[in-house]
Amino acid sequence: MSQPRLASSAIVERAGRYLLVRRGNPPAADLYAFPGGRAEPGETPAETALRELEEETGIIGRNPRLFETYELLPEAGVAGSHYLLSVFRVDADGDSLAEARSDAIDAGWFLPEEIDNLPVPPSVRDCVQKLAASSTAEARG
Repeated sequence: MSQPRLASSAIVERAGRYLLVRRGNPPAADLYAFPGGRAEPGETPAETALRELEEETGIIGRNPRLFETYELLPEAGVAGSHYLLSVFRVDADGDSLAEARSDAIDAGWFLPEEIDNLPVPPSVRDCVQKLAASSTAEARG
């Protein structure tokens, strides 16, 4: 099996809604996902998450905290589709507007139950379920 390429994504939450972009390019074209993408040479995973967030949405993030990692196995017949994805929780100003940029063709804020009905990669679905479970546990105290 090939060595995985490094990629990162950023989870930004605002009032119980999560920022997602709709991808315009393969391998996840037309899927909704957290802003993110491939690492550039010399970048740390956290730097990649912050750069991709700004490139795809115009939002400047800070304080990245590793939330989860996933090995995304290669798609059959798709060269270079094996990734090690680092997903970070990221803070951003509450009044910053999300605007679809770069390879994102749409950007928006979605509740977990709305995300359940969107076409999303399994890693996004898994993160949203974990986030919802932790929010419920925190609310219970």
